[in-house]
Amino acid sequence: MRGEVLGFERRRRWNDDDKLAIVSSVGIDGATVTHVAHRHDVTRQQIYRWRHELKKKGLWPTGEGAVFLPIDFHVADVVSSASEPTPPSAVELSLNNGRCLRFDTGVEAAALTRLIRAVEAA
Repeated sequence: MRGEVLGFERRRRWNDDDKLAIVSSVGIDGATVTHVAHRHDVTRQQIYRWRHELKKKGLWPTGEGAVFLPIDFHVADVVSSASEPTPPSAVELSLNNGRCLRFDTGVEAAALTRLIRAVEAA
């Protein structure tokens, strides 16, 4: 039996950073595994395999816990916006047993804590 090779075989090597970037792009702007696989010309199974490998290496979170992302902001921007007084707004807090507490944002945290404890204890 004689076989022919049509075209050429391409075997690409992916480093962990590239794999992590591709696997992390799933879910961003609604991208599914199928969309990401098609975009990078790999199979869906390859993305699942990479995710499994990255988990084993400790480069991908194993649970459904919180994911922390770096945020870059300037302290001067935060200070200037915090100096402007904001008008109090109404807040409604649902407590146990169907109780509801309504207050405005001008309430001090310590007073609010005492109030919640008193309502919960009643």
